[in-house]
Amino acid sequence: MIAPHALRFGLSLPNRAVLFGLPVEVLLQTAEQADASGWFDSVWVGDNFLSKPRLEAIVTLSAIAGRTSKVRLGTVCMASFPLRHPLTLAIQWASLDVLSGGRTILVVCNGGSKSMGGAFATELAASGVLSSERVGRVEEGIEVLRLFFGQDPVTYQGKFYSFENVNVLPKPVQARVPIGIAVNPHTEVDPATEERFLRRVARLADAWQTDAVDPEVFRRRWARIQEYAEEYGRAGEVNDAQLHLMVNINEDADRAQRESVEFLEHYYGQGTIDDALLKNWLAFGPPESVIEKLGVFIEAGYTTPILRFTSLDQRGQLERCVNEVLPAFRDRMVPPGQ
Repeated sequence: MIAPHALRFGLSLPNRAVLFGLPVEVLLQTAEQADASGWFDSVWVGDNFLSKPRLEAIVTLSAIAGRTSKVRLGTVCMASFPLRHPLTLAIQWASLDVLSGGRTILVVCNGGSKSMGGAFATELAASGVLSSERVGRVEEGIEVLRLFFGQDPVTYQGKFYSFENVNVLPKPVQARVPIGIAVNPHTEVDPATEERFLRRVARLADAWQTDAVDPEVFRRRWARIQEYAEEYGRAGEVNDAQLHLMVNINEDADRAQRESVEFLEHYYGQGTIDDALLKNWLAFGPPESVIEKLGVFIEAGYTTPILRFTSLDQRGQLERCVNEVLPAFRDRMVPPGQ
């Protein structure tokens, strides 16, 4: 059973995969293919600086903007957001919105903490940002971007950023650029921590982005976000629940899983992928299996499933998805661009 809410599907392009064998041109051709298909409302890329090197997100989205005409353009968890200065980012993002004709969606997150060690600690140190500052910088950064995207000169005094009568140009084409927050502990957290991150979404965001979370946990948290949003006088304003889901379509389910694990370990590092993570992160196997898994998440309340194909054959996987998976959800889908 598919839940009776409207759906928009997104395509997540693996802009990190160009470091292990995916040609850049295939990335761009896949975006064009999604745009022309009429099935996808949006195209997304991931974002990190040193911790997970990849083609830089805004530059990549600019290239995609020039190769597409209808799909919206978004970031899957802009992990570098607390490391970017909001003045620079406001100019860059508004420029992307202008160049794309008002098609951008910005989704931000805290990025990795110092406690994760390795490249995450190096990235923070190189950027001059303390791990303990990440949440505060995300919250202030969103507030400042909202002001910079408005029409009036900005005066702002925060803990991390301050501005006096600053007018940023260009302005975005969109009257309100959608800004979402990606935050999603994959395991249960203490109630106080959970309430803090759910309230952050309810207070500041237009959308909530998750991955690899049990559908029932998502359902409960999404309901609480709506309750908190109403408490803040924002009833109905946090209206997009985005799921970043890995997908591999293959009649041989074992082969699909093996290919996915190999791809994801190249992407995120050896030893980072296990069965517990894959349970809620990967839809794989024949089309009917992928449809069934997607249906469970959609029934839980997700409005924008964002699909990333765990294969170097991006275009072949996309073609199979368009022909054999997405038609199962035709009756619930909003036409792209609406």
